[in-house]
Amino acid sequence: MVSDSGKAAPEPPTPERPTPEPPTERPHTAYVEQWRRTESLRALKELIDVSAAVPPAVAARAALTHHELTTLEHLMRGPVGPVELARVLRVTSAASSGIVDRLCARGHVVREPHPSDGRRTQVVLTPSGREEVLGHLVPMFAALDALDSRLSEGERRVVADYLRGAIDAMHRLL
Repeated sequence: MVSDSGKAAPEPPTPERPTPEPPTERPHTAYVEQWRRTESLRALKELIDVSAAVPPAVAARAALTHHELTTLEHLMRGPVGPVELARVLRVTSAASSGIVDRLCARGHVVREPHPSDGRRTQVVLTPSGREEVLGHLVPMFAALDALDSRLSEGERRVVADYLRGAIDAMHRLL
């Protein structure tokens, strides 16, 4: 078909070729509005929300600040220097030093000389610091272990693949 202007006129809509949707000015909103929210996606969203609420709740129960709890959790992997600790916490070295001071006063960490560089110090988790964190987390660990034990090896592989895919999707935002 040719219009009066000499340009090809659009084909009339048919059942096989419906009228195209006009371009939206909010493509992200349009995507989310048509997104199929399955039970697994709803459960994943709930897990993400609950996961974000756990650290502040644990910190409050332990009478720790969020940064103090994060410090203890990080130190469970091994000793770190004060500069690395400040970087992990995303605070200044002065703020990091104050956090370490408070944890030292509670007996949860100690400052020790670095084993290979005597000019440096490292922050080391004490047994009481480890128990402080684990004492609040073990009930969750036990419940997760019981849940995992109900799965077959094949089901664990499916769950692990799904969760790794979700982790990859979230890493795209970091």
